[in-house]
Amino acid sequence: MIIFPAIDLIGGKAVRLFKGDYDQMTVYSDHPEEIAKDFKAQGASAIHIVDLEGAKSGDTPNFDTVLKIKNASGLFCEIGGGIRSMDIVEKYLNAGIDRVILGTAAVEDESFLREAVAKYGKRIAVGADLKDGCIATKGWLEKSSVTADEFFLKMQEIGVDTVICTDISKDGAMQGTNRALYQELSKKYRVNITASGGVSSMEDIKALRAMELYAAIIGKAYYTGAINLKEAVEAAL
Repeated sequence: MIIFPAIDLIGGKAVRLFKGDYDQMTVYSDHPEEIAKDFKAQGASAIHIVDLEGAKSGDTPNFDTVLKIKNASGLFCEIGGGIRSMDIVEKYLNAGIDRVILGTAAVEDESFLREAVAKYGKRIAVGADLKDGCIATKGWLEKSSVTADEFFLKMQEIGVDTVICTDISKDGAMQGTNRALYQELSKKYRVNITASGGVSSMEDIKALRAMELYAAIIGKAYYTGAINLKEAVEAAL
């Protein structure tokens, strides 16, 4: 299992939100690229980056910071937040970012998703952000009527390689991740699943590893010291 430590960006700063609430934000660093260097020093091989402003606006306001993170670390980097056109997909991929994550667009624009997957294959991932059992969009601000099962079936049919699944109710709450959800989804569907939201202890890491999940994202638990990243990386192998 791959461990993806996370960097969430607003205004070029590394931040964390509580349960996706933009009004409950903590700033952890004015220099996210320095955090990326620490990820590498701790043994991480990959970084999960989210442009929180882009998630709302559908643009790339933190593009330069994303490239700083990639260049400073040299690690595999995936980016999500506001990627709703082929122009933005290609802007990131052509700049050297390894994988882009489609969120709102994967729900609202199936033709775009199909085009991106057909052209770039495994370099396209999809975010499944769950709120009360349905997919949330636009930076978690809106809830669609699409259920998790409907969504995963569609992603499997389209040929999406990786789905990053977040239980919004767990995100940033440091109360553990939704292990039952990931167990169920991993048994049902033939896609790589990345667990995200509430991964807050070594017990979470070990449980997800035992399910043979593709990956897990560590966010707030890294910043608060609740999880030692080096130990997590080693436990996930």
